[in-house]
Amino acid sequence: MSDWVKVAELTELSRRGKKLVVLGDERVALFHDDGEVFAFRDACVHKGRPLSRGTLLRGRLICPGHQWAFDLRTGRADDRDDHQPGFPVRVVDGGVWIRPGAPAAPPAPLTARTVQE
Repeated sequence: MSDWVKVAELTELSRRGKKLVVLGDERVALFHDDGEVFAFRDACVHKGRPLSRGTLLRGRLICPGHQWAFDLRTGRADDRDDHQPGFPVRVVDGGVWIRPGAPAAPPAPLTARTVQE
């Protein structure tokens, strides 16, 4: 996993379901929902508000600024063509790993999977 970076322990997300991590100049918001972990750029595509301060609700991330809702699995905004840039996530032995770099709209869900190594 040379291009993957460990950013947290899964236990750090268990209490509130979210955590902000900083990788260089990039702020990344982690979310734990229904047994899966998701990672998004921490600036909402609408007005740049920090998504790490948002609310998780039934598989959606609600932006604290203007209440735009994003699907955690795809990053797509409800009722809009916009998407929130995300990062691939892996959970390995209780550690949360992301693949940093330029986030992009996922062609498929950015769902974490548990890997036993």
